[in-house]
Amino acid sequence: MSQSPVPPHDASPPRAPRPPGTIRIGSIAGSDVLISSSWFGVAILIAAVMSPRIDQVQPGLGAWRFVAGLVFAVVLYGSVLLHEASHAIVATRYGLPVSSITLHFLGGMTAIEGEARSAREEFMIAVVGPLTSLAVGAAALVAAPFTPDGLIRLVLEGLAGANLLVGVLNLVPGLPLDGGRVLKAGVWQVSGDQHRGTIAAAWGGRVVAVLALLWPAVQETVLGTPPDWLDYVLAFIIAAFLWSGAGAALNAARVRRRLPALDARRLARRTLAVPEDLPLAEAVRRAVEAQAGGIITTSSSGDPVGVVNEAALMATPEDRRPWIATSVIARRLEPGLRLPADLAGEDLVKALTGTPAAEYLLVEPDGSVYGVLTAADVDRAFRATLSR
Repeated sequence: MSQSPVPPHDASPPRAPRPPGTIRIGSIAGSDVLISSSWFGVAILIAAVMSPRIDQVQPGLGAWRFVAGLVFAVVLYGSVLLHEASHAIVATRYGLPVSSITLHFLGGMTAIEGEARSAREEFMIAVVGPLTSLAVGAAALVAAPFTPDGLIRLVLEGLAGANLLVGVLNLVPGLPLDGGRVLKAGVWQVSGDQHRGTIAAAWGGRVVAVLALLWPAVQETVLGTPPDWLDYVLAFIIAAFLWSGAGAALNAARVRRRLPALDARRLARRTLAVPEDLPLAEAVRRAVEAQAGGIITTSSSGDPVGVVNEAALMATPEDRRPWIATSVIARRLEPGLRLPADLAGEDLVKALTGTPAAEYLLVEPDGSVYGVLTAADVDRAFRATLSR
């Protein structure tokens, strides 16, 4: 990952790059609202499916019935946007930044940065979406009988049916559905283990994926309507989406359960402090003598100012080392390169990914030097935990 200069304190942080194939149409709660290119395909499909019904309730529109169908698609996805916006607003209130809200073929997605800190936060962020859909559906259902026959009543009936269905289906207990996050919160609350909750909800998602794939086989028995080719295609797409999302959550939970094994203190290298202007050859000689795995440079007052880059050291010929200062191959201790020695698990990983570097200086709470931590050592330890 490339690094960029630290922005001034009064500068706003740069926005994450917009995913390819999306169009920004505005923002909600400080989050970009994006439309995926796949949405236009589903909007056209909705217009085509709705056009016969529109022709029944409003005869004589001709080709304008397709325009009315597109308007219905926009209104329908407006309710999807309300669903996703409710997630974003609650997440933001809990201090979790939301980078974007994306409307796509299968509905919507809210990109929440970070993880809920408690089961209650997880539950509230998850459940508010389905509740919003149920509220929109109920409101449309109540208003429809008081609306004259025609396009507006058709829209209200469509909103009622779609939102009530979305609200109920999203409460199905399986990731990546909102109901999966509700299940995760429940298991987390009971067991005290967030990752156990994720694993339970991910397996729930896989079960739901299999049931979605089998739905066309029982559709005629349940609804009395024989399935057509579109039912099979939609069942496959939905099942694949659910299985993929559940599998990703399952893998992430398994990895995160192993992260506590990453401990900065345990992985730290013994460190030698040398003056900035000390010849590199002498610094290396002292480090070998002290059996130190890391070298830091200090100012004239004794304060740490840099950490020697191991790759740069190995690339420096031995015959040149007596003639260059150690500071030449040391990276200045910029913000993010001094880390608390007590970091471990996910906090350690977040700190390293926040400021990518080869070496970091570990310090005690009183500011004294504990050692040097290298990204290579952390990577090896992480791979070792995965192989167990």
